[in-house]
Amino acid sequence: MNMLVDGEWRTDAYQTTNEDGAFERQTTAFRDRIEDDPDARFQPEAGRYHLYVCRACPWAHRTLITRKLKGLEDAITVDYVDPYRGEDGWQFTPEKDGCTPDTVNGSDYLREIYVEADPDMTGRVTVPVLWDREEETIVNNESAEIMRMLDTEFDDLAENDVDLYPEGYREDVDRIIEAIYEPINNGVYKAGFADSQAAYDQAVDELFDALEHWDSVLADQRYLAGDRLTEADIAMFTTLVRFDEVYHTHFMCNHRLIREYDNLWPYLREVYQLPGVAETVNMDHIKEHYYTTHPDVSPKRIVPTGPAPEFGAPHDRAELPGDAPAGLR
Repeated sequence: MNMLVDGEWRTDAYQTTNEDGAFERQTTAFRDRIEDDPDARFQPEAGRYHLYVCRACPWAHRTLITRKLKGLEDAITVDYVDPYRGEDGWQFTPEKDGCTPDTVNGSDYLREIYVEADPDMTGRVTVPVLWDREEETIVNNESAEIMRMLDTEFDDLAENDVDLYPEGYREDVDRIIEAIYEPINNGVYKAGFADSQAAYDQAVDELFDALEHWDSVLADQRYLAGDRLTEADIAMFTTLVRFDEVYHTHFMCNHRLIREYDNLWPYLREVYQLPGVAETVNMDHIKEHYYTTHPDVSPKRIVPTGPAPEFGAPHDRAELPGDAPAGLR
């Protein structure tokens, strides 16, 4: 797989699987934090920060949803790369529907922004990227940390009264995000990119065991952490919304569809129907990315036409205790 090595673009430098054929995700490189603290290097300021995302990517999607739910569109700008990622990596193609130019740095490829931040950068070029206009550098490219910063450090700039990491729930939210990451969020990739039957079987078993568990949890409570929508639900949603159209087929996660679960399916529909969330979902970009970008998995690069789940159908989750945040009602 392609990556930067000492600031130079290489197309043969990164192996996605280990010696047992199991997918291994490389750690992200930029891990600074924005803090609402007068002594912090990176402080929350309107217009200072910029997101680079791909609409197809579930990790980037987390940050888009958080930005939308908080009402940070005016405070934090965003550019969208092409959903197709070729040998040159993520590219800006403003002529394509749903994509934009790089409005901050004028780059043609996302890798140029990484090199701008670190001329000797070694690592994968991934989305999302949180860029600081003032210091002209990348603050962070770890999706969970960007989601947390947008949620907790920008309240004074947010237009919506939404708290996705509320006091009294934080320990559970952190535990749940960690619990769903390996078997579900990353689990679909471990199944899809496995190079051995044993690695695939293990990933699929862990994935569907975890889905069964959370389906049973959601039988009695409205959200993953109880009666409040939290960051954990956003982290789960971006995998679930892609599942039936992409992961079930493309990554061979075909034991069950999300639409076949009694509770995960209406739960997915409820989150999708929260004000603003549907606007962040671009299924055309999602399907184009997965079915055309991984020729080792889908060599013909044919994008299927279905199945088009009815995310807007009634969900009846309001019968359970709890409600959406006040700022979203």
